[in-house]
Amino acid sequence: MTMVLKELQEALRAVGQAPVLWIPGVVAGLLGAVLWILLNLAGTFFASRLVIISGLVMVLFVAGTFGLIRKNGTGAVTMVREGVHYYFRVLLPWLVILFVLLLVFVTITLVTILSTGGSTDYEAMGLLAVIVMIPTLFLTFFCDTASVFEDLQVFVSLRRSIGIVAGHAREVLGFFVVCCVLSFVDLFVFALIWEGLLYDKLEPLASYNETQFAAITPQQLVTLIGPDGMWVTAAVIFFGVAFIVPLLLAYKACFYRSLIGSPVAIQQVAGEFDSKGRWYKY
Repeated sequence: MTMVLKELQEALRAVGQAPVLWIPGVVAGLLGAVLWILLNLAGTFFASRLVIISGLVMVLFVAGTFGLIRKNGTGAVTMVREGVHYYFRVLLPWLVILFVLLLVFVTITLVTILSTGGSTDYEAMGLLAVIVMIPTLFLTFFCDTASVFEDLQVFVSLRRSIGIVAGHAREVLGFFVVCCVLSFVDLFVFALIWEGLLYDKLEPLASYNETQFAAITPQQLVTLIGPDGMWVTAAVIFFGVAFIVPLLLAYKACFYRSLIGSPVAIQQVAGEFDSKGRWYKY
């Protein structure tokens, strides 16, 4: 746990000393705010396309951030150069993971339909998908940092991520806990700011009972806050995302850099080899 907190301090120091590391947060915040506005003005058709475009744009800045921290750089030119150089090495492993998860999801859907006689059991499908998805993402989470920090190809970076997570499972679990705490604090703080800015528009919700409050839909909430509230929400999304993204990216990079510098503990087992090279444990 000491390493987890130490690398968080290192990430805070990095974003404080290199203002260029805030650029990915600004870009992500702008994309998030535009996505929110487009979703409300044009619907899900155009918003879904923007999600894909946003992901492809952010890969450049993710790769650039990792490359910058790897080289201890502080310049925007270095970030862009590293982002371009490692763009596909960061993108391709995640495309492989996405493809595998989609394939598993399709398989789960077919098995569920066949086992239930043609009907779809969405609860069972969701449970099986989560059971598969969580370990997969946990083990392969550092494939992008492995690609940049160790200059690895697609499948090698996936294997490296699995190996490094398996060898440092406790530290990685602590890393995820800290990331969840940081994300929750960010969400909580900016949710309070959002509520304070829109207090007059949200005041009618105070008179709702539990049944009415549970029945309110996102579209009804958007209608309640009105056009002004939509723009205020976009601004809050921008600042919330712009603050948390650089910190999480820098934290991931610093944490992985520390992991690859830490030896994996190996349990010594007493025994010996015989004349034919066979191992016998005492």
